Amino acid sequence: MKNFIVIILDGVGIGELPDSNLYKDEGSNTLVNIAREVGGLNLPNLQSLGLGNISKIKGIDEVGNPKASFGKLKEVSKGKDSTTGHWEIGGLYVDLDFSYFPNGFPKEITNKFLKLTGCEDLLGNKAASGTEIIQELGDEHIRTGFPIVYTSADSVFQIAAHEEIIPLEKLYEICRITREEVLTPPTVIGRVIARPFVGSSGNYSRTVNRKDFSIPPPSDTILDVLSKNSINTIGIGKINDLFNYRGINTIEKTKSNQEGFQKILNYTNNKKNSFIFANLVDFDVYYGHRNDPYGFANALGNFDTVLPLLIEMLDESDALVITADHGNDPTTLSTDHSREYVPLIFYRKNKSGKNLGTRNTFSDIAKTVAEFFMIDTSLNGKSFLNE
Repeated sequence: MKNFIVIILDGVGIGELPDSNLYKDEGSNTLVNIAREVGGLNLPNLQSLGLGNISKIKGIDEVGNPKASFGKLKEVSKGKDSTTGHWEIGGLYVDLDFSYFPNGFPKEITNKFLKLTGCEDLLGNKAASGTEIIQELGDEHIRTGFPIVYTSADSVFQIAAHEEIIPLEKLYEICRITREEVLTPPTVIGRVIARPFVGSSGNYSRTVNRKDFSIPPPSDTILDVLSKNSINTIGIGKINDLFNYRGINTIEKTKSNQEGFQKILNYTNNKKNSFIFANLVDFDVYYGHRNDPYGFANALGNFDTVLPLLIEMLDESDALVITADHGNDPTTLSTDHSREYVPLIFYRKNKSGKNLGTRNTFSDIAKTVAEFFMIDTSLNGKSFLNE
């Protein structure tokens, strides 16, 4: 069928990068630390592909003849968020300085926000966990109608609102205005994120109606390159938001890992000569940010269980990469992303597995995709297609 599938296991890192100290992430190792915390991971299918050959992970043995090639990827771009991770996977080095506001947004930004969105006032304006801040300020939000604004260690401007107080379309419009009119240069925020929630006092919960408003990539990514060369591109899940919908022919939104994986299966089975680029976000959103190693391990187990459905569907003309965009170690005190290497699993049917080593950049994936479709490109990276 000649499809190239890239699956991003959002937040599934595999060890601190050499510069992790700059991000206060020393000791982070999402997969290894989760395995230690839960008494060992049981991922037989990923093990057979060579996951245990990348690093010593409790419960996942190294295998003598892995079914896939294996390695790990180093991030060279600044930051540790989804935007920089995905853009580098797409062939870009992100060297622009995103704006970060660990102490909340300054008056010039909040005043501009209130003026342009028409909101009377706002709540929060600090770095916070999204699940915690809605419990803290949810009652006041319902009483006043003011949106809850917060950020994190990443370059994000997050706006939380109860769906019965600020309806979804109104919240999305507030986010759009913030993205396009409030956060203008020299401020460079990676993403404005709508964070709707429901529930009542003491029992608020976020819904699946999150929406990201990202800045566009500063130059072409592998999606643009393929689209311009008449290769069908399919974005599944958060991929669409992170690339600002650019270079994507078919857009598929998802609300869970299960839904995302089903769409991967559907497109793999029904499309030919296509690039299928998918993000499975549950690991990051529900377990990494909430410091829940047991939930994280369970989600990894669920993915491992369904993975053979995809493997069995592939023929010799197809290629599959399983990787991540950053770490999100749920065993550390931080609830933010962690600056880590990411695993690299590269599967082709009836091809023997090789050790691809430690790659110098996430962009090796983009270069490999380009070579697979026989397209010459100046994107960053070095192909591992025929290694």
